[in-house]
Amino acid sequence: MKHILQSCVLVALITGCSTVSVSTRQDIASASYPATVASTVQILQTPPNVAHVRLGEITAEPAGNPTKEMIQAKFQQAAAAMGANAVVIVADQTRVMGAYVTGPWWGRQVQTTTGRVIIGVAIRYLP
Repeated sequence: MKHILQSCVLVALITGCSTVSVSTRQDIASASYPATVASTVQILQTPPNVAHVRLGEITAEPAGNPTKEMIQAKFQQAAAAMGANAVVIVADQTRVMGAYVTGPWWGRQVQTTTGRVIIGVAIRYLP
């Protein structure tokens, strides 16, 4: 039991507090497809030259310092649930995520908070 607890603590320290929040938005006009296997979903930087259909968008918001593999795995899982064969990364940028107000009521200042946002388009190859 003690070794299991130590292993869990070690894993938590190695990965830190790195997480990746993912949200999906399926295109309303796209057909529904059965789920695919996440490990087979390709991560692409440019659209493929083969015939395909767009299934929807996947938005990932990494927090902390997740690895590239962690982010790709989240994209693959989300795309597989939509029935996709690949995800085309279309944006990787820093955006304003929120704001907070500091100071007294007569001299308030608004401070913005930023975060990384990665957007991918889930696609399915046509036969």
